[in-house]
Amino acid sequence: MLNDPEVQRAVDTFQLGLPRMPAAGRTGELLGRGTGSSLEFQEYREYIPGDDIRHLDWGAYARSDALMVRLYREEISPRTEILLDASLSMTSGGQNKERVTRQLAALFAMLSGRLGGRPLVVPLQDGAPQPLGLESLPNLAQLPFVGRTPLAELLANGQVSLKRQAIRIVISDFLFPHDPAALVRRLATEASALWMIQVLTAWESNPSAAGGRRLIDIETGLESDIVVDRRGVESYLTRLKALQEELLRNCRRVHATFATLVADRGLPTLCRDELCACGLLRVA
Repeated sequence: MLNDPEVQRAVDTFQLGLPRMPAAGRTGELLGRGTGSSLEFQEYREYIPGDDIRHLDWGAYARSDALMVRLYREEISPRTEILLDASLSMTSGGQNKERVTRQLAALFAMLSGRLGGRPLVVPLQDGAPQPLGLESLPNLAQLPFVGRTPLAELLANGQVSLKRQAIRIVISDFLFPHDPAALVRRLATEASALWMIQVLTAWESNPSAAGGRRLIDIETGLESDIVVDRRGVESYLTRLKALQEELLRNCRRVHATFATLVADRGLPTLCRDELCACGLLRVA
């Protein structure tokens, strides 16, 4: 994925929309180039009306009779944890969904790395995940999407070890049985920030009537014969909308962000429109 031209252009165009208010605790320990509110002293500067008087150095005032303020290093999060749904359901509907999922994981990891951080891509398959650091990102292109265990079940079984105080980015279709409130609550626990990104195909987002069809569950292999008519489509869209609204509502409760992306629109459009609109990315 490091050589993907769309990912490279996105890395050169955008930067992470780091949260102003973390979901839990402080945002991290990485020192930026600007001034901020960390505990590491950077330099003195003469007091200017409007400066925070809590940063006045009275010892310096006693020595020099000049009001000086202490400046501290800017603090941003060095820990970005990208939970990547690598189940079979992410391969449905052709290659767009799987490709965009890989691109998003690589993009967020590389943008975090540009800040000097320590991003990890955590593929969610069956069993214990094998995280990929920046040096292992080339392996992301060959990562098999073969998992059959849903994210909610992996979390419930303790098979996913979540890092404390990380910006936690979850990329999935979320089309598996789960309680949205419980899932969001578990993912937000001890996270600096939580971003939940739903990736769907155009057909999953807005299917059309297709008459009689035999559906095969890509993860279980179970088959069922159904009629995909207007009423069936309307019922599906009602359930999908209810799921998305529940995920969005519960994300808002914990100051998290939820976004739905249609993979067929392509990475450049998704970055420029949806991801910038919801604040996950901003133009560099």
